[in-house]
Amino acid sequence: MKILSLALHRPITRFCFASVLTAALSAFNSEAANWSAWRGPDGSGVSPEKNFPTQWSETKNIRWHVELPDRGNSSSIVWGDRVFVTQAIEKEGRRTVMCFDRVNGKLLWQQGTVYTEKEETHETNPYCAASPVTDGQRVIATFGSAGVFSYDFAGKEIWHRDLGKQSHTWGNASSPILHGNLCILYHGPGEKSLLVALDKQTGKTVWQVELPQITPKERTDGFKGRGPGIIGSFGTPILARTKNRSELILGLPEQLRAFDPATGKDLWTCDGLNPLIYTSPILGDGLVVTMGGFMGGTMAVRPGGAGDVTSTARVWHEVRAKKNRIGSGVIAGGYIYILNSDGIAECLELTTGKTVWEERLKALGAKSDSWSSMLLTGDKIYTVNQSGDTHVLRASPKFELLATNSVGEPSNSSLAASDGELFLRTHKGLWCISEKKQAAALRSSNSRATGPTVQPN
Repeated sequence: MKILSLALHRPITRFCFASVLTAALSAFNSEAANWSAWRGPDGSGVSPEKNFPTQWSETKNIRWHVELPDRGNSSSIVWGDRVFVTQAIEKEGRRTVMCFDRVNGKLLWQQGTVYTEKEETHETNPYCAASPVTDGQRVIATFGSAGVFSYDFAGKEIWHRDLGKQSHTWGNASSPILHGNLCILYHGPGEKSLLVALDKQTGKTVWQVELPQITPKERTDGFKGRGPGIIGSFGTPILARTKNRSELILGLPEQLRAFDPATGKDLWTCDGLNPLIYTSPILGDGLVVTMGGFMGGTMAVRPGGAGDVTSTARVWHEVRAKKNRIGSGVIAGGYIYILNSDGIAECLELTTGKTVWEERLKALGAKSDSWSSMLLTGDKIYTVNQSGDTHVLRASPKFELLATNSVGEPSNSSLAASDGELFLRTHKGLWCISEKKQAAALRSSNSRATGPTVQPN
């Protein structure tokens, strides 16, 4: 809009004004189409677009497919003509960001670091599980104990920060988000967990909050055994805008907490979660919904409060859920949609938590389980299972399965959506799914990415 304001200071013809307006709107639409972070620009998993394909296979509606050098659970992000994904090469101790040409899948650069010290993680959670984030000028990624790294769009390192070692039996997975000039990151779980805001241009700490370890009163992680069980959060914080302020909201062991994103100051807390959290909070119709892992508590909370809001702002609370929730859901039209880790999809009333329907989504491959988070576009919900099948559902209080599509490769990642194209990261590759016509040159240039050698910092 700056172009418009400058242009109006001098006489222009109707044609010139229309040209300037068209250019400004095109730039706006282009920026709006970017999928700049995990679950999109606002972390909701909702795309304003509606023109995505609903049917594909390993060959149908595939614009390109590239092989990746190792498995991974992170999801891709998209800005303009670039696609980014974090990637570990486990045998070499490398933790990297890969940048691909959106048009043909060609690897443009791969940069990162080498970290050879021991860092715990679960065998099903490879390093670099967190997705990157970008503002169109820089891409920022966290590599756990190996640090936080920022690169420009040419792959040159801008800065990196060591936030200390992370130690958790299941590793880490929380992705960074951007808020104005801040890059905000939950550096956890573990004994020295932090919620930290870094200046996105320099990497310097603007504020940080040390998050204390909790000792649960009873074991609620779904496993049998002695001791307190598995404790920790793997969720990514979200930003909510109330009438008077912005709130940074994060699900932590046993409670949902909100912070001032500018200062890190505590705003409010709400009790009711269990000590193990996988999902990120989801926001819709004035409520924040959060879900515990391994049959943990589920609750809806009104943001905007102060102090302990458990008795004043908690709208409803399911103390112990029937299912395990790993992927995050979406909210649409007064309903919450979830895909539980066992492959059973659910629709709940937003204002009451009451179950409207639940249906098992049958897999085309061997596994119907899912760790992926949902994507909502228009009245359609896309969700991925561990076989690499994508189910397309109607966002409706009446269950309707529209399509089931498979690329035949296992996946724990979530879809990225941009300008009519879907991007799916599997353990073997990265797929661009689109109904747009492919040029002959594009079809013949389907690249297999080996790429340049990483340059350790």
